[in-house]
Amino acid sequence: MTSGTFLAFASAVVSAALALAVAARRKRTPAHWAFSAGMLVFAVANVFYGFQMACSEPADVIAWQNAKWIALSALPGPWLLFSLIYARGNYREFLKKWSFALAVAFLVPLALSIFFWDLTVTKISQVEQSQHWILELAASGIVLDVLLLLTALLVLMNLERTYRAAVGTMRWRIKFMVLGVGLIFAVQTYTSSQVLLFRAMDLSWPIANSGALIVGGALIVRSLWREGSFDTDVFPSHAIFRNSLTVLIVGIYFLLVGAVARLISFLHGDASFTVKVVVVLLGLVLLTLVLLSDRVRMRTRRFISRHFERPFYDYRTVWQRFTQSTARRVERRELCVEIVQLISEIFQALSVSVWLLEEGQGKLTLTASTSLTEERARELELDSTETAQTVAELATRPDPIDLDASVEKWVVAVRRLQPDNFQKGGNRVCIPLAAGGELLGVMTLGDRVSGEPFSLQDLDLLKSIGDQLAANLLNIKLSQRLSQAKQLEAFQAMSAFFVHDLKNTASTLSLMLQNLPIHFNDPQFREDALRGISKTVGHINDLIKRLSLLRQEISIQPVEADLNAAVGEALKCLEASPSVEVVKEFRSLPKIKLDPAQIQNVVVNLVLNAKDAVNARGQIRVETAQQNGWVILTVADGGCGMNPEFIQRSLFRPFQTTKKQGIGIGMFQCKMIVEAHHGRIEVQSELNKGTTFRILLPARG
Repeated sequence: MTSGTFLAFASAVVSAALALAVAARRKRTPAHWAFSAGMLVFAVANVFYGFQMACSEPADVIAWQNAKWIALSALPGPWLLFSLIYARGNYREFLKKWSFALAVAFLVPLALSIFFWDLTVTKISQVEQSQHWILELAASGIVLDVLLLLTALLVLMNLERTYRAAVGTMRWRIKFMVLGVGLIFAVQTYTSSQVLLFRAMDLSWPIANSGALIVGGALIVRSLWREGSFDTDVFPSHAIFRNSLTVLIVGIYFLLVGAVARLISFLHGDASFTVKVVVVLLGLVLLTLVLLSDRVRMRTRRFISRHFERPFYDYRTVWQRFTQSTARRVERRELCVEIVQLISEIFQALSVSVWLLEEGQGKLTLTASTSLTEERARELELDSTETAQTVAELATRPDPIDLDASVEKWVVAVRRLQPDNFQKGGNRVCIPLAAGGELLGVMTLGDRVSGEPFSLQDLDLLKSIGDQLAANLLNIKLSQRLSQAKQLEAFQAMSAFFVHDLKNTASTLSLMLQNLPIHFNDPQFREDALRGISKTVGHINDLIKRLSLLRQEISIQPVEADLNAAVGEALKCLEASPSVEVVKEFRSLPKIKLDPAQIQNVVVNLVLNAKDAVNARGQIRVETAQQNGWVILTVADGGCGMNPEFIQRSLFRPFQTTKKQGIGIGMFQCKMIVEAHHGRIEVQSELNKGTTFRILLPARG
């Protein structure tokens, strides 16, 4: 038995053992089944490869190659599925988005292997002075190899996305699984790229796949020892190629392989080309591991801090990141999720959680965490007595508290909120979140990389961040209360108008119904009753029509029109009272873009309001003019006027009126129409002297 044959069978045993170990777990999820299926495919393919390596006849080599192709055709589907659902809390969204790609991954390779199983190899030869077989592939074999290469790239990109979205303990749990599977498919990328580059397969190449399965299997076994490696809920972005380290590394790899291949071809070949390319690949894999290592990044920061004499924290950068990350967060949960991720990165703490007090419930509830799931958090929650004692103690202690340095009863209870996942994870701390004299919750930290204790510098920065987080939470809380109060105020105002109008209408109809049996045979009564019903229905319809304007956006259809003509048409529609004089003074104006019907509504509203103000004993002036690029409409009266406070706070707000029969949306509608024309409305008024409204519309554009 050659070393290659032994390696193939050994990798098959490792793959089968991993598949059975994961499938035998008590709690099995779709990720477990996908992983087991993918590992079984690797096991079967390596068994066939082992028999192929032991063959000495070309026909036998081809036969085992076809069998191996059939096995490998079942590889893309399970592993692409695994990469989409492993450790992802929102995996159903990805399954829906990737449904077509999954169908292709499951069906197309199988169809190729079934219909072209004996047409994948066109020629077989043996390398001189070597036992290596060279298989030249047909088009179907090349297509299948391309599918394997694409699958490897997509699996790597999906795993990278999951790893980069995880923080704290979640990243620690999945780290070795991602590295193990990533190594397997990184080497698969190498072998598939070699086949694609030379359109042939050297049977020595898949030995690298077998070796990667053994090494990757060891990393996966390490991951399985970590509790919850399959139960982590990460919520990665749906973007695939944005900021993808996989795309960068694979692109560099292909560029180097292509350049080296061209150079070797120019120099008439090199027997060690394969070894050199593998060295390049392993170098890139090691570089990836270094870039993704929290420990390496932390030691690098400490080295720079110690040897270049700079503070450990760049406070300006930290605070800039904090403000930029939290500026647009207007919901408690969104804010807390952003904060725990930020703190985990700044302090290299794998476990960061925020527990907030729920109003009226008297308990601390997990809002965001890098290590705890919602199910686990419910198991750790404090009871009402423990919560009350904790709140009372924290209300008097504004500074961060070392949870491992005290045996007080309430500290022991809070310590339960921050489980110690590592024996050498350093001390755990608790930061009270208090603002405005009110305790809003607590933030806990633990499981620090390298077990570094929190220094005074760390605690000072944590207190500043905690105070700012508490202030932001209080602002969100007060903003929500203010919004609810405004909504309630608007509802009460609207309901008051409704109740007033509907009460009068109901009284009229009730009186009519009481007299109907008595005077039903009186033709004059029936005529008055029908007239009253018609008037009531018209009043209700008018009320509904005016209220419906509040939920509609003003839509204008501007055309080239004369403002004087639009104002004149509006005044014709008004039946002027004999005792009210409407004085018109129209100056020559250029045509402008306006919606005549909407402008007429504005004129009607203003003139009717002026009539009510003068109370049938005064004069109303309607003027037009042009000034400084504006076309101006003025409606002035000498009526009762308005006080400055009403103008500032109520005039253009809905449901604010001084009329007994009004509902207070006329001026609100006028303002919306004018602003839709890119104009503005101005008002000047004085009590008992009159009011002047000026509508300014742009003369051009």
